[in-house]
Amino acid sequence: MNILKKIRSNIPNGITCLNVLCGTIAILISAHPHLYYMGMQSWQWGSLFIVLAAVADFFDGFAARMLHESHPIGADLDSLSDQVSFGVAPAVLLAFNLWGNVPLWLTFIPAILPVATAVRLAKFNVDTRQTTGFLGMPVPANAVFWIGYVASIKYGAFWLQSPWALIPALLLVSWLMVSEVPMLSLKFKTWGFKDNLARYLLILGSAALLVCFQLRGMLWVIVFYAIMSLLFARHQSSSNH
Repeated sequence: MNILKKIRSNIPNGITCLNVLCGTIAILISAHPHLYYMGMQSWQWGSLFIVLAAVADFFDGFAARMLHESHPIGADLDSLSDQVSFGVAPAVLLAFNLWGNVPLWLTFIPAILPVATAVRLAKFNVDTRQTTGFLGMPVPANAVFWIGYVASIKYGAFWLQSPWALIPALLLVSWLMVSEVPMLSLKFKTWGFKDNLARYLLILGSAALLVCFQLRGMLWVIVFYAIMSLLFARHQSSSNH
């Protein structure tokens, strides 16, 4: 019986380990930019495994809530996994898909992403204000943005490789992660439309962007997410006065 209880209590941690496993595979694949396997290029495989890491990141918390289980190492394991999957992995994906097309120094600038995600995750772990919403952009959104950014480059938006586009984007996204800008969370307390209008609009709008632009749409999903968060925060602020 104790063995079953121990297994049950570690199910969320096991899912978290899938997160870091997928993130590590994404890093290894992205470091081979000329790889082509089963009709997919390296950047597509890397993007896929980052997305799988995000799915695992969602379900570890979901499993913990459903099973009513918590573990002493759960929060730290989750943060360490997120740092690999949503900090290091997108930085490697971006850097190796710039390689050879831009000055060498520019390929090292994405290194600021893991720094920003580390600060973001450390702040989140000690901040009790982020139970129903976020202060600063969550790190999975960072990963989603850069998947869309790389996809846009691959599909012809070569101007995104310019230092004048890339550096401001890196600085802006990094700042959003470490800032205290209120951002929407998809945590639903109730399913009512009125209380969750912004969340439902975010889901529908994101789905439409992905249908229209496919992987490239991930960049615009995060832009849309930031805009919706700012509008929602302004609405909340005005309604509290």
